[in-house]
Amino acid sequence: MNHTTFKKYFLPSLLLISIVAVQILSAFPEFIERYYSNFLFQYISKGLRLTFGRLPFSFGDVLYISIILYLIYHLGISIIRKKKWTLKQSLLNVLSVLGVFYFLFNFLWALNYHRQPITERLNFTTEYTSAELLVFTNKLIQKTNQLQEEITSDKDKIVLIPYSTSEMYKLNLAGYKNLEKENSEFAYSTISVKNSIFSVPLSYMGFAGYLNPFTNEAQVNTEMPKYSIPATASHEMAHQIGIASESEANFVGYLSTVQNPDLFIKYSGYTMALRYCLGALKFQDEQEFQKTFKTINPGILKNFQESEDFWNYYSGKTDKFFSIFYDNFLKANKQEDGLEGYSKFVDLLVGYYKTTDLP
Repeated sequence: MNHTTFKKYFLPSLLLISIVAVQILSAFPEFIERYYSNFLFQYISKGLRLTFGRLPFSFGDVLYISIILYLIYHLGISIIRKKKWTLKQSLLNVLSVLGVFYFLFNFLWALNYHRQPITERLNFTTEYTSAELLVFTNKLIQKTNQLQEEITSDKDKIVLIPYSTSEMYKLNLAGYKNLEKENSEFAYSTISVKNSIFSVPLSYMGFAGYLNPFTNEAQVNTEMPKYSIPATASHEMAHQIGIASESEANFVGYLSTVQNPDLFIKYSGYTMALRYCLGALKFQDEQEFQKTFKTINPGILKNFQESEDFWNYYSGKTDKFFSIFYDNFLKANKQEDGLEGYSKFVDLLVGYYKTTDLP
């Protein structure tokens, strides 16, 4: 096959081939779990983190900017030169680009969407009663109150993390090291967590962070309140090791932060979990929520207000559009609950802690 034939026929057909292959593989989660997530992807993930993790900037963000600029340049040159494109030629070019990107997206990371659920891998269920949610939420409040007082020595004082973002990312590793002792599936080495160049746009879009599937770099929105950054970074680090589901990434990220020896990192994880559980409790029982809410230290509530003020400042039509877009993106990748899958984080928490105590 010569270069012209390859470019003209194979690359456009790669999109269809990849879609069919992914649909077939998604029917065999055990196969993906064993041969992709726990074998091939481990080499891909570590290789990419080793390659790009040492760079002091986000290579993935620069790559996206470069691609956008190239497309604008290429389009501009075509217009200046008055280059005529036939419909067939234009369609083949678009299909070629989409084919390459879709293949790489799935091969380098997204097949993890189709692996076995974490409940099967860790052997627990997510069924619970309203009473069990209330008990667990109260335990979270006790732990979070204790941490807040230990850090500040004042129930009314807001928690301010004294570390730089790079220091927080490095500290997160200790939590994953402790988590690895319980289950080798959560082994993490060669850190590759970056401050996103797109932090302000991410704020308007309503995103705290994201994983670049092509470079395996975890991107963190550094505009948001500092106390929530460790939990966000740990969530993205979970994506890096093959936890594709958003609820599962929240769960693994939480487990790593609360098993971290650093009090500030722990606090970030506990407050994230507490906010989700309070939301679930309010939905199920408003009266119990009001009673429970009063037991939270004022300093913690000031951190919560800090987050609410931040996201309210950036909220608008833009974040609603991207929420709809990402919701449909998740559903297209077999995450049937879309953005509602984030709420399943509470199901995982309550179900998991039926058989173990909070650290």
